[in-house]
Amino acid sequence: MSRIGKHPITVPAGVTVKVEDNFVSVKGPKGELSRQISKILKIEQKDGVITVTRPNDERESRSLHGLSRTLINNMIVGVTTGFSKSLEIQGVGYRAAMKGKAINFTLGFSHPVVMDPPAGITFEVPSPSVIVVSGINKETVGAVAAEIRTIRPPEPYKGKGVRYTGEYVARKVGKAATKGKK
Repeated sequence: MSRIGKHPITVPAGVTVKVEDNFVSVKGPKGELSRQISKILKIEQKDGVITVTRPNDERESRSLHGLSRTLINNMIVGVTTGFSKSLEIQGVGYRAAMKGKAINFTLGFSHPVVMDPPAGITFEVPSPSVIVVSGINKETVGAVAAEIRTIRPPEPYKGKGVRYTGEYVARKVGKAATKGKK
């Protein structure tokens, strides 16, 4: 039995969940999300509790059990509290600024990089070196944050670039000058 999949999901007040033919729709105060869950699994909703069960112990149903439960739980958490990822910019002259709803990056290129938010995503720039990506869909928030990081990933010698807040970047020593050799 999946350790994650066997836990029931409690539906908080103010959230409505509709399950029809394994198509799950969740509506809450922050918005609405829907997703098709695999037909192999059985999704039951009773008295504000959702349970995901699998029919057998085959490899495919075992691998989908915990995943499907987590996806449904993330939808419920997303429409109630939402998700956010924070990134930080390190480097002399590297910064970000809001330009309408878009972010204008200055990251050492010959040109500024402007990134518009996709649907359902909002950007915040509390300081020129911090970016917060937030939204109700955890998958989209993570994908947009990863896309921002790929603009200028942290390099290992000076650590300059865009990184997740709290991310450890392994540093390299660099080239040592040769002493007295001809």
